[in-house]
Amino acid sequence: MTTAQNPRHIVVLGAGFAGLSTIRELRRRDPAAQITLVAPRPELHYLPGIIWIPSGLRRREDLIVPLDGFLQRQRVRFVPAEVTGLADNGRTVQTSTGDVVNDGLVLATGGRFIKKLPGIEHAITPCEGISAAERIRDRLREMTGGTIAVGFAGNPNEPSAVRGGPMFEFLFGIDEQLKREGRRQHFDLVFFNPSSEPGNRLGMKTVKHLLREMERRGIRTHLGHKLVRFEADQVVTEGGSFAADLILFMPGMTGNTWFDATTLPRSPGGLVQADAHCRVPGFERVVVVGDSGSFPGPDWMPKQAHMADLQAKAAAANLIADLDGRPSSETFRVELICIVDAIDHGTLVWRTPQRNVLLPSTRLFHWAKRGFEWNYLRQYR
Repeated sequence: MTTAQNPRHIVVLGAGFAGLSTIRELRRRDPAAQITLVAPRPELHYLPGIIWIPSGLRRREDLIVPLDGFLQRQRVRFVPAEVTGLADNGRTVQTSTGDVVNDGLVLATGGRFIKKLPGIEHAITPCEGISAAERIRDRLREMTGGTIAVGFAGNPNEPSAVRGGPMFEFLFGIDEQLKREGRRQHFDLVFFNPSSEPGNRLGMKTVKHLLREMERRGIRTHLGHKLVRFEADQVVTEGGSFAADLILFMPGMTGNTWFDATTLPRSPGGLVQADAHCRVPGFERVVVVGDSGSFPGPDWMPKQAHMADLQAKAAAANLIADLDGRPSSETFRVELICIVDAIDHGTLVWRTPQRNVLLPSTRLFHWAKRGFEWNYLRQYR
């Protein structure tokens, strides 16, 4: 139990959506706990907004939120460091600046993109961060024409470890941007994916809608063929190759490199194994939230900020209960909700185990996405 003389110490690893949402839940449930955040920098990078960087709708400074004020309000100690491993069954976090001990631990360091495809250095992986989106912006400014290839793939051992939604947004956003600039006729856009039903985690109704939208926009598709390699000027698949002057590619995700230096239980796809309560089996008072974890549930369970927020509530409730020595079996609902945006209009997709809804593209959904961004970031500014 917590006392004024001896508050329990909870350490949160990672300053992304999962880590910060968990901090808010922990503080709400335990005003007296000592909380430490370990991350490379005290700032949140709002990656959903990078889809608007190529068009100039967003800049770097719009998407980086310093966390000093948030950490002060939440009374959180910050340790600037890279995590390198765990010891003492999770009670000690090993970092690049020394050990950090804890009474309870939250793993929220995100995932890592699988960069094993030969020639992947010829492609830009947008969700690696703001710098990647800026590279796309700069390349588009330099190009006077040519072929732009946009695609994604998954982790064959982890169906949920894929992030395809942003690639549809980059595809449609670039198409819209080139039209606005009066340059679209000089470019050929190609969407590629090893599946013949790309984005099926969004639901088959959405897949059909997206493919129809590509056809309407004059975007070619190359589907259903396993990727072989990228070259400087082409994409090579088992079903043939095609020229590409700019390649945007999102590979599947796996676990962080530092997981390999631990005895954490791992899923077949390399993520930290979790139960339905976000607890890590075999590790007392250790929970995992967000992209770092492999959770039981449908194979379409999304890797997105909304899902991390839902998991954070369950993880915080169960970790506090474990520290109190009382039973708790909080779970999280599985829900996919996203707006596939195209600069000034968007399509709403909502999926739960019970239903799958698609609402066609309107300007209202674009502004809803921008409104959500403003409201979400307000709590951290």
